[in-house]
Amino acid sequence: MVPIGTTKRLILCPLELADAERIQELFPVWKVVQYLAKGAVPWPYPPDGALTYCRDIALPAAERGEAWHFTLRLRTNPAQLIGLITLELGDEHNRGFWLGVPWRGQGLMSEACDWATDYWFETLRFPILRTSKAIANTASRRISLKQGMRVVANVERGYVCGRLPGEQWEITAEEWRAWKAFHPVREYAR
Repeated sequence: MVPIGTTKRLILCPLELADAERIQELFPVWKVVQYLAKGAVPWPYPPDGALTYCRDIALPAAERGEAWHFTLRLRTNPAQLIGLITLELGDEHNRGFWLGVPWRGQGLMSEACDWATDYWFETLRFPILRTSKAIANTASRRISLKQGMRVVANVERGYVCGRLPGEQWEITAEEWRAWKAFHPVREYAR
């Protein structure tokens, strides 16, 4: 059973098929998709893209125990989906996320990433978390830096916006616990 997570300002709910309609409204925006992996996101985004993603990719992976998808909702308006964060098995990429444009720049994704990273290590008990991102994606890079992650490789990858230099980031469970010990102001409710 996948739990509902909470942070100071967010509720993280397991993805449901009913969320596809709201995802379709928020997701196909250039600022949201430009630095996502090419091939994982069809562009231009089709009218049934969110339904296809939820029904055929995300929910089956969750049922197999290969991925954990959480919708992001403000505590002040829990009915409104504003983004998504995913944890997934893999050697190079374990966490991905997106946030609707109106909610960017407020630290909400940092809160979501803190909760998701804690869930990855403390509930799922994985020893290492890795993520990859375009160097040009400065907002995403800032979140990784704030969390104590480190760059372990420079790579070039295809993104929706084209081929760009990228970075492979990681943090171990021990590093996360040490980082958390010095950042007690954050909430890690599970």
